[in-house]
Amino acid sequence: MKAAVIVFPGSNCDRDLATAFAAAGCDVSMVWHKDTDLPAGIDIVGIPGGFSFGDYLRCGAIAANSPICRAVKAHADRGGYALGICNGFQVLAETGLLPGALLRNAGLKYICRTVPLVVGTTDSVYTQGYGAGDEIRIPIAHHDGNYTADAATLDRLAGEDRIAFRYGANPNGSDRDIAGILSDNRRVLGMMPHPERAADPAQGNTDGARLFAHLAKALENA
Repeated sequence: MKAAVIVFPGSNCDRDLATAFAAAGCDVSMVWHKDTDLPAGIDIVGIPGGFSFGDYLRCGAIAANSPICRAVKAHADRGGYALGICNGFQVLAETGLLPGALLRNAGLKYICRTVPLVVGTTDSVYTQGYGAGDEIRIPIAHHDGNYTADAATLDRLAGEDRIAFRYGANPNGSDRDIAGILSDNRRVLGMMPHPERAADPAQGNTDGARLFAHLAKALENA
């Protein structure tokens, strides 16, 4: 499986994400935000966490207008897979590939700790390695992770089984405890927690490794 990891000024989890993809058996390319095209044959695009462009304007807003994001959107629009983590989730929301918005945490403070997540659905390549209702522990590190959408959007996400993860104990005020959502074709996942920071025994937790391992296996067999 071939993965591309996008790098913006201010990205600080790009190498972590590339390492997690590589550990799962992926061939990984790092792609600079000013590039206009993705490498040929890419199966999945990873948009990493960090503080792209210093989080100016709105988190992810400037990055979403980078040249490479036009290629990312075209990739997703033709059925390609994309995974946005933390700031990457914010970028995906700003591009319109995922609904809703990520607002300032309800407590108005940056939060960096490991939190419990409840797996909401197994019907995706990202979550099929878990059981529905499983509780896993994944780190968060964000100031603007408060997922917000109108009631109709929230009802649609729930009704279409597109809530990938919920917080076991809501740290940021997100509507309906949402920590991660899927696109309508289930091929784009945005999540605020960092599975790449729980993907190696040296990190003290491997709950995130299953996401990458089963993702790679599914796309390899697709």
